Parts: sequence; C-alpha cells; structure tokens
Amino acid sequence: MVHPGKATNIVRAVFLIDPEGKVRLMLYYPQEIGRQIDEVLSALKALQISGANKVAITENWPNNNITGDKVIIPPPKDMALVEERKKEEGFDWWFKYKPLN
Repeated sequence: MVHPGKATNIVRAVFLIDPEGKVRLMLYYPQEIGRQIDEVLSALKALQISGANKVAITENWPNNNITGDKVIIPPPKDMALVEERKKEEGFDWWFKYKPLN
C-alpha cells in the first residue's frame, strides 16, 4: 500500500476480513518494521473465538497474567444480571471471566 503521508514509500498492511466481507482488523506497519506474523495469527484466533463464543479475549491469551486462559464475558444488560454476576469469578460485577469451555 502507498501511505498518503509518505509520498511514494510503501507501508505494509494486514487486513483480516470475515466471511461476510467486513474488515475486522487493520494493522499498518511502517516500511522500516517487518510484519509480526505471530501477532496476526493471535488476532485471527481471538476474532474467531470471540465471534463464536460472544466473549472478549485478553492480551497474550491464553497466557494472560491476570486471567490465564479464561475469557471475559460481556457486561450485564440489566440490574438483575448485575446481582447474579456478583457471585461469579472476577474483579467486580463489570469484569468477569470464565473458562472458554
């Protein structure tokens, strides 16, 4: 790709596009830096797991320093769910996590 701010210099870009044609991730690397394939594969795996399970994936998953291999569940949508969430594992009602399976 040609970056508009770099005249005719190239920029390395990675796009992850889902089966419906939606761009799910864009990574731009300046020409001085090579692409990090492990980062791209990690992002792809996180998008697949997140989409299939309606959860969020932490940084450095499954080796996150705080949650380990657990995934983050979405925040509650009403007060009744807030009360239920207080009983689950996590830091507070708004930040709860669980094993993937």
